[in-house]
Formats: sequence, C-alpha cells, structure tokens
Amino acid sequence: MPEKRTLERARKARREGKAPTTQAGEFVHEEIEHIREGKHGARSTKQAIAIGLSKARRAGVKLSPPRKGTTSARTRKQAERDLARGKSGKGKRSPKRSRAVLRALKREGRGAASRASLSRQARSAARKR
Repeated sequence: MPEKRTLERARKARREGKAPTTQAGEFVHEEIEHIREGKHGARSTKQAIAIGLSKARRAGVKLSPPRKGTTSARTRKQAERDLARGKSGKGKRSPKRSRAVLRALKREGRGAASRASLSRQARSAARKR
C-alpha cells in the first residue's frame, strides 16, 4: 500500500494537470526510498521502477500499459491487470502472497537504488529515445 504522502502528491499532480507519468513518478520515488531505507531490495533498478509503476496503476493513475514490442507479453498483461484494478478500486492481494513477495524482495540487494545505478538506467533510457 502506498504511503499517504505519496498518494497526496500524486493527487496534487493530477489536479495540476500533470501527465500520468509525472503522477506515477511519485510512486517510483517512494519505491526507491523504500530500498534505500532497507525496507526491501530489488534485483535491478528496472525492477524497482516497475514496482513503482505497478503501485501507481493500482492506486488509480491512468498510466497506459507499455506498447507491443517494448516489453514482454507477460509484463503488458500484468500492467493491464494493474490498470483494471486501479479503475475498479477493489481487490486486495492475498496476505499470503503479499508476505511471499515481501520476503523475496527482502533477500535482494540494495544496490538498485544507488545513485550510480539510477544514473545508468536514466542514460540507457535516454539513448533509446
């Protein structure tokens, strides 16, 4: 569940007419902070960003799924499910699954949120544009 502060920031961005990616950025920022604080880890920077975007979609940010050819079909389907869940406003993850996911993330490293890896990720994303 996203923090109250994150939801408020995302709502403020929506009220100001900012793009969905800007609204979702708040959730990605929260996820990076969680990793830095040691709440859990991530296998890569890309995974940390993906978790943040997923949280944003589930919180109701109208962030469209990735286009065909940019990601795998599985990722696209999951993004569609997250978006549908955000629109419906119901359907929590089962406690057992939630615990399993958190335990798996806790075993991962913290390097995904380092300044260097985030910078590397941003540079590679900029090169693709």
